[in-house]
Formats: sequence, structure tokens, C-alpha cells
Amino acid sequence: MPRYQPGDIVSRRKGFVMHKGVVTRDGRVLHNTPFRGEHVCSEAEFRAGKRLRVERLEQQHRQRALLHADNHQGRGYNLLTNNCEHTVHRATTGRAHSPQLKSWVAGVGVAALAFALTRHPGVAAAGYALGRGMGKRFK
Repeated sequence: MPRYQPGDIVSRRKGFVMHKGVVTRDGRVLHNTPFRGEHVCSEAEFRAGKRLRVERLEQQHRQRALLHADNHQGRGYNLLTNNCEHTVHRATTGRAHSPQLKSWVAGVGVAALAFALTRHPGVAAAGYALGRGMGKRFK
């Protein structure tokens, strides 16, 4: 069995976040980047020398992702409204959302509030971790 099948989600570490894409029928990857927007590239280009992680999807989600990849519109990149996670979730579920972005926003919000109240960087760091955890819980 191959490492991944067409329609599966692949991801790799990109700084502090995971960069995500959808495997197309020909083994390439549909993803979204700041300078190129939504586009298809080779696995090697997507991987960028990093370890590739695979999320196997159920058949119905895989078929939906492949249909989307075949007909993707090449939307431009926008961190808040159309990043790589938005692209992947739109392809697999029909609903664009970004759990990582929500998690980061929640973490920064709680950290800012904690720092404003206490003026202590340690409390702000703990608030950030708490907020990230809360953001991940409410996908």
C-alpha cells in the first residue's frame, strides 16, 4: 500500500505551524502559499525537505477532496480567510476553516489579557498556552 492515496491530507512542519495540502489523482499536492495562492505542485516541492505526515481520509471525504482538486479555482492566499487549512477543509468538508489559526488567536488573546492584568511575562506565557489549548478544543 502506498504511503498515501489520492485525496488524503499531507502536512509538514513550517515554522511553528503545520502546512497542509491534498494529494491529487496524479500524486501531486494541492496547497495554498502566500506568494502563489492555491496551486498544485510535486510532492518534493511541497515537502521542502521536511518529514511528510499523512492523514488518511474516509472514502467520501477523499472523493470530495479529489473533485475539489480537479476543479480548484486557484484562490489567492489570505492568512485570515484563505490559508492552507482553509483550502484543505474546503476540499474535504465543503467548509473553509482553520483550527490552527483559531488556536493561535485564542492563545494571543488570553496572553494579552493576562499580561494586561498582571504585567508578568510568565503569566502571559501561561495564558498563551491556556488559550492555545482552549482554541484547539473548540474546532
